[in-house]
Amino acid sequence: MTTAESTSSKRIQKTGSPQSGGPVFLTIGKLQRTHGVKGEIIMEVLTDFPEKIVPGNIVHIGSSQMEYEVATVRPTADKMLISFKGLNDCDKASILRNQIVSIKTEDANQLPEGEYYHHEIIGMIVVEEDGNAVGTVSEILVTGANDVYIIKKENGEELLLPAIRDAVRSIDRESRIMVVRLPEWE
Repeated sequence: MTTAESTSSKRIQKTGSPQSGGPVFLTIGKLQRTHGVKGEIIMEVLTDFPEKIVPGNIVHIGSSQMEYEVATVRPTADKMLISFKGLNDCDKASILRNQIVSIKTEDANQLPEGEYYHHEIIGMIVVEEDGNAVGTVSEILVTGANDVYIIKKENGEELLLPAIRDAVRSIDRESRIMVVRLPEWE
């Protein structure tokens, strides 16, 4: 996710589906290795809402987005121990090692006003305050201070725009239009 001034996302992740028009997925974690003999797996948490990962939730794992139901969840110091229904021993659970765990966007938390998931920003049409077209957001760079939007201009050039209030004047989710004030050097 991103805000007009800063981001609390831990990593930039490409989200999406292999087919146009398919569901969009948000990455919430990465499975690492099995733990113990009862099918638990250590998961690196990549979401700002780990408390929302609870037994009974449906998640999608790997590039094929296989659907699994969360059976148990136990927090550790900086990770999470998680198990899935039907994978109740370490041999069965080991097939999920090093896989990405995602949820469908419709299952994601509603963000507060002024905060956006990256998939909502990428592809937005960018215009200046006077209505002149600038281009389309093609990518987002996550930096320490604030996100930076990479805007692909009509002529193929790229423009880097900091995601701060002085530069990003408004974002309309419905119309998918971002109104910006370009820096003086532009």
